Amino acid sequence: QEIFGVLKPVIYGCALAYLLNPIVKQADKYLVPLLKLKLKKKGQAEKVSRAVGILAAVVLLLVLIVTLCNLLIPELYSSIRNLVITLPRQLDDLVSELSEVKLDDSTTSTLIKTAIKEGTDMLMDWLRTDLMAKANELMSNLTVGVLNIVSEIFNAVIGLIVSIYILFSKETFVRQSKKCVYAVLSARHANMVLHLTTKSNDIFGGFIIGKLIDSAIIGVLCFVGLSILKMPYVMLVSVIVGVTNIIPFFGPYVGAVPSTILIMLANPIQGVYFVIFILLLQQFDGNILGPLILGDKLGLPSLWILFAVCVGGGIFGIIGMFIGVPLIAVIRMIFNDVTRFQDIKTIIRKSDILK
Repeated sequence: QEIFGVLKPVIYGCALAYLLNPIVKQADKYLVPLLKLKLKKKGQAEKVSRAVGILAAVVLLLVLIVTLCNLLIPELYSSIRNLVITLPRQLDDLVSELSEVKLDDSTTSTLIKTAIKEGTDMLMDWLRTDLMAKANELMSNLTVGVLNIVSEIFNAVIGLIVSIYILFSKETFVRQSKKCVYAVLSARHANMVLHLTTKSNDIFGGFIIGKLIDSAIIGVLCFVGLSILKMPYVMLVSVIVGVTNIIPFFGPYVGAVPSTILIMLANPIQGVYFVIFILLLQQFDGNILGPLILGDKLGLPSLWILFAVCVGGGIFGIIGMFIGVPLIAVIRMIFNDVTRFQDIKTIIRKSDILK
């Protein structure tokens, strides 16, 4: 844990470099041929193109962050403030309506009345004790939370600087890594390791970037749809749906359940409409948008995806639920390739014996 805390800026830097690298590669692809026509000095075109690509990637990242903060933070603050103000009254109204439900005197009705009374008593006790205690605990830890946020922002800034150095020198790092692999392993095994590393990078890069784009589009579509339907907590619910959509398999349900509860507390009919809307949105994502963006990069059955999310979430939490699926895909790919490699060796050995 302490080592992870010390290495956080480096880890952030590696992650940012990985995410920004496609932009830098595209800039090199288009700029290097043009610059070579005008810059005759060897290596100068590559350096200028790399600098322009990194500058464009960093500016795009900062513009995206600032734009999202300007759009999301005021709306989220307004939604959360309205939620805090209206939630107690909504819960009181719900309890009152449940208490006034009139039923006949049958055994089933008596059981329902008892269940409603016990449920409302438990809800009120939770509101008076646990919720207030959690609120007090949250307020007491607010200063610590602010300091942690400032610390994470500082680590992210250092990580951004580290990512710039990594992107400038990525070819050098790749060459050094290859030298280390060939120095430690035989040529045949080193080629196998580099082949698996390249394919693993394709799986991870395609899945992570594709899933981020897919979730961002789903969040925007959710915001547009909820705005048209005039739902409450539009921005808050859209952020919840978009962020949780990153998690494979369970993500849509993780985001839909609390969002449905929030909307139903404000307006039960709108809650029903939201359930129908989110089901249609997830069908669109699962059958059209997701395959269009991600394609068949993983090739995993549903059971493997479920296993990856459960194991990854159990070990590493939310991040594990996200990276568990491409990690399992990489492990499966390595197993298949190693098995195929061993089969080829066996075939060659048998052919030598026949000769």
